[in-house]
Amino acid sequence: MLEVLAAGVILGLTAGLAPGPLLTLVISETLRRDVGAGIKVALAPLITDLPIIIVTIFVLGRLSGAQSVLGVVSLVGAAFLLFMGYENLRSTGLSNQVGAEASTSLLKGVLANALNPHPYLFWLSVGGGFLTKAMSSGLVAPALFLGGFYSCLIGSKVLLAVSVGGSRAILRGPLLNYIYKVLGILLCLLALGMFRDGLTLLGVIERT
Repeated sequence: MLEVLAAGVILGLTAGLAPGPLLTLVISETLRRDVGAGIKVALAPLITDLPIIIVTIFVLGRLSGAQSVLGVVSLVGAAFLLFMGYENLRSTGLSNQVGAEASTSLLKGVLANALNPHPYLFWLSVGGGFLTKAMSSGLVAPALFLGGFYSCLIGSKVLLAVSVGGSRAILRGPLLNYIYKVLGILLCLLALGMFRDGLTLLGVIERT
């Protein structure tokens, strides 16, 4: 159970702090309007991710008997994790570029996340793999995974909005870059575990 929760926390922190459209929008809305506007943007995944997760559970659930397919999904997920880890390791900072005006902050966040391919790739590979594996242990494990993931995903963006609203110094300091590097290493370690699971499902290596 702790392993599932830890995976959710690590992935949630990584997704929450990863440079991208949604994080940039959290910063720009906070700078342009106020902390509340940035928090509204941060809540967007709670709206956009639910349909993606439902489809993922349905698709992967129907394929649960096909170990070779799940093995390929695990390998794809491992590759995606390695890519995310690499992006974190090479990151040098955040952009606080202000985007175009929009009607509401929440709508901006929903559109930015819904039109971003990363959530779809994540839940059809990495997230779906962890969630399907957790569901095999009952209802508590997937609840822990989703709880840890979204608490850290949303929480990290909310904390960033509060920090940006109070001071811009954190964006120019080394702290955020250090966090990126640590999360990048953790992602690579998760990728190795997922790569091993994929090879096991494909029958390349024996189960231990």
